[in-house]
Amino acid sequence: MKVCIVGYGNIGRYVLEAVNAAPDMELTGVVRRQVPGTLPQELSGIAVVDDITKLPEKPQVAILCTPTRLVPGYAEKYLAMGINTVDSFDIHTGIWDLKCKLDPIAKEHGTVSIISAGWDPGSDSVVRALLEACAPKGITYTNFGPGMSMGHTVAVKAIPGVKKALSMTIPLGTSVHRRMVYIEVEAGYEFEKVAAAIKSDPYFTHDETHVVQVSDVDALLDMGHGVNLTRKGVSGKTQNQLFEFNMKINNPALTAQVLVSVARASMRQRPGCYAMIEVPVADMLYGDREDLIRRLV
Repeated sequence: MKVCIVGYGNIGRYVLEAVNAAPDMELTGVVRRQVPGTLPQELSGIAVVDDITKLPEKPQVAILCTPTRLVPGYAEKYLAMGINTVDSFDIHTGIWDLKCKLDPIAKEHGTVSIISAGWDPGSDSVVRALLEACAPKGITYTNFGPGMSMGHTVAVKAIPGVKKALSMTIPLGTSVHRRMVYIEVEAGYEFEKVAAAIKSDPYFTHDETHVVQVSDVDALLDMGHGVNLTRKGVSGKTQNQLFEFNMKINNPALTAQVLVSVARASMRQRPGCYAMIEVPVADMLYGDREDLIRRLV
């Protein structure tokens, strides 16, 4: 399977590792908006271009590692070019609208898009769906962190006056979270105005958000994150069924691996746009189908 990486930030670097580790994938190159004069050592010998049409070989799948708000534009363009796309679009309230936007484009051009394929939304979505199948009636609580939110951090960095940023997610329980945002402020900007702009961004308007000015954001960086999913519900008529799922992870590494797994799955779907809960888990796995069933079922 021929794949390319679009965007080379935190996630893109880990996608490179995951693609290189996949026995059924070949990297055709990396697409970056600006190609620096000096490339990281790990990109030595790899085609790095500023437009996907400049790659030496057309990819079958483009793994989008761009900021979330750039995903729709890239996906529309590549799907129309006959290239499958996978992404980790993480604005939960916009996922259905994105699916409706990309689905007709993918079907028209015979391509596949799998959206919101990170860990939440993404792998956590699959777990939530499975727990609801186990207990159709009930409540699920998703508690993130404590840890760095990449999507929120990228959103903060895009706000004028922010030099560097880190957004930490602090779980308060029952799906309620506090956002702790640490920033370095660009010269000429007032901290109070920058902080107000951050709090008014859609990423932060639904949560308690605190913005703190610091002298060195890099001293605070930690890619660790985690989640606790708890569902209490009813199986048939039996009350008080309790399920709990926990994980502690490196945020970009897990996001990257999920993207690579769904890139594989994209080659096994009919044209259209899919969320991860619509994709068979077996399609994400490398290996013989009989062996997978014998080993995992």
